[in-house]
Amino acid sequence: MDQPLTIATLRALRTIMRATDLGNRKLAAATGLTPSQLLILREIGEQGETTPTWLSTALHFSQATVTSICDRLEAAGLITREREDQDKRRIRLTATEAGRQAVARAPDLLQQRFEQDFPALPAWEQALVLAGLERLCDVLGIAGGDAAPLLDPGLIDRP
Repeated sequence: MDQPLTIATLRALRTIMRATDLGNRKLAAATGLTPSQLLILREIGEQGETTPTWLSTALHFSQATVTSICDRLEAAGLITREREDQDKRRIRLTATEAGRQAVARAPDLLQQRFEQDFPALPAWEQALVLAGLERLCDVLGIAGGDAAPLLDPGLIDRP
């Protein structure tokens, strides 16, 4: 492995992985939550009251993932589930006081910083980062994520 770009890329990838792992450990120590649980809990808290379907769409999680995470959050006393009176198929999710406190105790997540700072990059640079990461997934043999359908090629700034 004597290629400088290979070494630099692996170093950057390891740096991201270390930062992610450290952030996950801090989150677990402070709240007992995983990043996905925190994202869902935070979204429920911000909405005040929401549905699993809305969360699935907003966070780009499968309905099964949202249901599974909400099962754990409810068991921990961090959210409540209530069926609607008029349509018993619809479920309303609300954060409990303990859930709101867990969100308040949570350390800053990398995803939160990414969501704040990434949009400040020009659209062409965002597309370049996305393309590079998707290609890296291909190189590593990792199935692609949900990111590609989110990119609207019409939004890319062309000099």
